[in-house]
Amino acid sequence: MTSTTMPPRAAARPGRAGFGRLLHAEWTKFRTVRGWTLSTVGAVLIICLVSLLATAPAGESHPNGSSALPTGPDGEAVNDDFFFLHQQVRGDGSLTVSVSSLTGVVSTGPADNRAGVAPWAKAGIIVKDSLDQGSAYAAMMVTGAHGVRMQYNYTHDRAGRTGTASQDSPRWLRLRRSGDTLTGYQSTDGSQWTEVGRADLPGLSATPQVGLFATSPSIQDGTGTGTGFAPAVVTGTFDEVALGGRWTDGSWQSGRVGGDAGTSGSYLQDIKGGATVSGSGFRVTGAGDIAPVVGGPATSGVRPIENFLVGAFAGLIIMAVVGAGYITVEYRRGMIGVTLAASPRRGRVLVAKALVMGSVAFAVGLLAAAVMVPFGGSRSKANGFPVLTVPSATELRVIVGTGLLLAVASVFALALGTLLRRSAVAITLVVVGMVLPYLLAAGSVLPDGASQWLLRVTPAAGFAIQQSVERYDQVVTVYAPSSGYFPLAPWAGFAVLCAYTAASFGAAVVLLRRRDV
Repeated sequence: MTSTTMPPRAAARPGRAGFGRLLHAEWTKFRTVRGWTLSTVGAVLIICLVSLLATAPAGESHPNGSSALPTGPDGEAVNDDFFFLHQQVRGDGSLTVSVSSLTGVVSTGPADNRAGVAPWAKAGIIVKDSLDQGSAYAAMMVTGAHGVRMQYNYTHDRAGRTGTASQDSPRWLRLRRSGDTLTGYQSTDGSQWTEVGRADLPGLSATPQVGLFATSPSIQDGTGTGTGFAPAVVTGTFDEVALGGRWTDGSWQSGRVGGDAGTSGSYLQDIKGGATVSGSGFRVTGAGDIAPVVGGPATSGVRPIENFLVGAFAGLIIMAVVGAGYITVEYRRGMIGVTLAASPRRGRVLVAKALVMGSVAFAVGLLAAAVMVPFGGSRSKANGFPVLTVPSATELRVIVGTGLLLAVASVFALALGTLLRRSAVAITLVVVGMVLPYLLAAGSVLPDGASQWLLRVTPAAGFAIQQSVERYDQVVTVYAPSSGYFPLAPWAGFAVLCAYTAASFGAAVVLLRRRDV
């Protein structure tokens, strides 16, 4: 008889189950070290405690005595403050006007004014869902330095003809409603019209308010207050006002929308805004803005939600300590040989450690942010400080992004620890390369140019994932790190950190495979 030798059973190639066991072993290793688990809990507490400083009632609360900012149709905080000469209309129709001048006054001191027009001062025609702040609208306007514009729902801006309005060269503007669509037109003579843009305003009231408006944000000027912005008002001269279609000329009413000039403007002591008859038209004077609220010195009393996460850098340092120590402790105690003997595929060992470390750090950042963003907002409002409302998607990105920031930073520290085998050196590199540039830039220690450079080329660019404030060409402020603005977009800045981490991790895998333990 001949015997048949059976091949050995599947012990030759570890598969997914093998990696699962490795991952479980690394997780068990992590959670059984008391110092690491306590540090993880401590990171959550430190983030929350340090972040509480941003909700403390320091300085003066909002000068208007309110902690609430109007919210636009898309969920963002807005300025909706202007002088409005208006009437209520029904159905479809059009409003046409000729703007023959735009003049202004800028305050240069407590009792000293000069002629001047802010670049984004506005005077024109508007169709607004209601007189409530934050309600949907579309407007055609003449601006101080940016020509004719069509703007709608606060964040949208379309450019028309350049140049300024004058008696010799007036700017003709028209808004036409058809259902929920408003179309803006411009003309140089009132006969030949060109389209500037269209705005779809779903759910626009059947009886909106239409009319003439004027508003002016503060002007960036070194002679202003400590913010560097001087209060300004603007006056628009309107001729040949005509309603068409189903809109018929009725009784004009006037008043301020918003009751004051909001966070971006200010009326002067002797100029409070108003509307007067001028020949066959009107003159309208106002201050404020119709635009999204942004960060910066002109709105220093408004707190963006990332202010409630300032403690993230402290939590990041703790998780970097844990991340670096997660690998270097094995070198220091001679355990790395045992770990690699149990799983000879060294790259998979490092991947398993990265997944465990990254997941734990992600949970730390996510939990702390999920607690502090709503809590910080409610506490600031209770103390009289308005919070910069953002769309839900932006808030979610900031919360989840804080978790991702800590996760990638901890893997970065793990990779550096693998490369250097010394936790102190690895932690120092994370702090110097990531945390220190962020603190120097956010704390206004460095000039804006140097701060922007650091936040472009160092791992600190990853903190941009927490930015909630947006940039808008039609809003003037100081777009600099000291005002909460990173030079890179949130995901672009986070990609810089990911690139550093990927390069370090790749080098760590290669080195771990090649060198002796």
